[in-house]
Amino acid sequence: MDKKLQKKWFDADYRIFNLETPLVNEESPILKSGPHLSASKDSINGVNKLNPSLISMANNHIMDHGNNGLTSTIKLIKKSNLPYVGVGNNLESASKSYIINEEELKVGVYSCAEHEFTIATEKKPGANPFDPFESLDHISELSKKSDFVIVLYHGLKEHYRYPTPKVQKACRKMVDKDADLILCQHSHCIGSFEEYDSGTILYGQGNFIFNMRDNEYWNTGLLVELVIKKDKYNVDYIPFKTNSVGIQSLNNEEKHEIMDSFNKRSEEIKNQDFVENEYNKFVHKNIDNYLRNMTFFWEMVIKN
Repeated sequence: MDKKLQKKWFDADYRIFNLETPLVNEESPILKSGPHLSASKDSINGVNKLNPSLISMANNHIMDHGNNGLTSTIKLIKKSNLPYVGVGNNLESASKSYIINEEELKVGVYSCAEHEFTIATEKKPGANPFDPFESLDHISELSKKSDFVIVLYHGLKEHYRYPTPKVQKACRKMVDKDADLILCQHSHCIGSFEEYDSGTILYGQGNFIFNMRDNEYWNTGLLVELVIKKDKYNVDYIPFKTNSVGIQSLNNEEKHEIMDSFNKRSEEIKNQDFVENEYNKFVHKNIDNYLRNMTFFWEMVIKN
């Protein structure tokens, strides 16, 4: 991170990020479709240098190396005295939220993920799943204990800069249940946002430290700066880029280009017909790839 972004990061009272990989030295990949991610246990040293206040682990990769991978990661997080949210030894513990207490202000954080090879069950460890029959109640209950509620939702379409109709409906329902800020990830690109009722929803934050690919989607991201007062809040989006040097601030021309596109998309999703039509285009464009992946996965299941 360059000095400008470092100052913004370390000057914050609290720093929250998503850890989208188990920390293991010995890999034990599960049966799944898609890549298996991992980072060495020594990576905890880099995590600690970022001085996080809270780590979210409800995502589609945290169980890539099964129970051993999750257990290894949690042990390292606990040894570093870092709070975490979104995973647990079973569904009950994984669904627990976290409350940040700051003088007279309580900020509740709820973390959940779509169902993709990683979710906890009543008897098995994993990530907290988004369940429309349960998660909305969890958010509503958290709002009774908090002055402000943040939902970290891991579930969009990769390389798609808009919400799907289903995700938009779900996120708006979370606001109806008293969520104030919803941050959606998993798309690996900067998406769009909307102000809905009294809440703010960001559909796609992009990547932070995720040097897996080199393309127009993966090389940019947003830091989300949240300033909360007792009776109001403000959200600011700070774009950055990643390159061989690391995470870098943008010059004025780069910043305007990214934010103009971001704001344009955010205007477009106010139109429900646009959200439906754009998603239909995306599905038709990618349906062959989805079918190939499904066929490959079921072939693996049959062979095993």
